Amino acid sequence: MPIIEDYEFGEIVIGGQKYRSDVIVFPDKVLDDWWRIEGHSLHKEDLFEILEYKPEILVIGTGYYGRMEVSLELIKELEEEGIRVIVADTKNAVRIYNDYLKKGAKVVAALHLTC
Repeated sequence: MPIIEDYEFGEIVIGGQKYRSDVIVFPDKVLDDWWRIEGHSLHKEDLFEILEYKPEILVIGTGYYGRMEVSLELIKELEEEGIRVIVADTKNAVRIYNDYLKKGAKVVAALHLTC
């Protein structure tokens, strides 16, 4: 269970390992070097691995300053597929993800580490 131990601008520590690129954190693994079609806008196509996993909850970290955009249309689409979506700046997203993970929820975090 990869708990997120620390997050600072551009760097995150998960399960004792440091990552310096955007990540998708599943309860049993971490996908690093997560790139999006459009750097600071999130699209459904950017979430392929997450959609295959079918989490109950998706926590989206929009960056240190919250600059990554998540459209209301995308949130609605995901919620129609039965995924609860929580959008927050990455520092708060890390806390939210850890809380749900500790409660045993089927949660995934998609985290932008800069901006």
